[in-house]
Amino acid sequence: MTQLNFTVDMKKILEDISGSNLNEMTKGLLTLVLNQVMQEERDEYMGIGSYERNSSRKDYRNGSYRRGFTTLVGKIELEVPRTRSGEFSPQVFEKWQRKDQALVLSLIEMVVSGVSTRKVTKIVEELVGESVSKSFVSNVMKRLDPEIQDFAERSLTHNIFKYVSVDAMYIKVRENHRIVSKAVYIALGIGVDGHREVLGFKVDDAESKNHWGTFYVT
Repeated sequence: MTQLNFTVDMKKILEDISGSNLNEMTKGLLTLVLNQVMQEERDEYMGIGSYERNSSRKDYRNGSYRRGFTTLVGKIELEVPRTRSGEFSPQVFEKWQRKDQALVLSLIEMVVSGVSTRKVTKIVEELVGESVSKSFVSNVMKRLDPEIQDFAERSLTHNIFKYVSVDAMYIKVRENHRIVSKAVYIALGIGVDGHREVLGFKVDDAESKNHWGTFYVT
């Protein structure tokens, strides 16, 4: 199976979406995904799911605490689950350093272009571990779907765009154990008030006439 590990400096991409509607949307989705991942980690640690009873359980839930967490798209606030013994500690924060760029880029592409959720699913699985259940990944994606659909169906009549900027840039990614180039297409609408709105976002193998045609159609 093809595996992507984004290693590019995403400064230019983040500059494009900074302050736009997409930036806040991505932060919200990251919060949702990471909170769900930590809940799954705690269930796995305890050996029992929420609302289940089992005499062999090794610990008890003890609510959660809030923790600020800095990501590529800004600071988010997470609900970190606890156990009564205090011995449980989510591993997601350690794993996050290796998956930050990949998850952010995949979420952006999924939100704007409605692409397959396979990339996000793969990263979520890696954040939790190989033992993650298909039902958990499915539940996370079900929670993402309404948010993504609302974004895709949003009205654009609320803003008059002074102009639309369309650009493509190359990034370096690790694919099947080698570094390759990928083209990232971004379309930005600039309103009369200077506000930026991301209208299109797509990751492709290269920049070409055919790929540009597909980007404009989608």
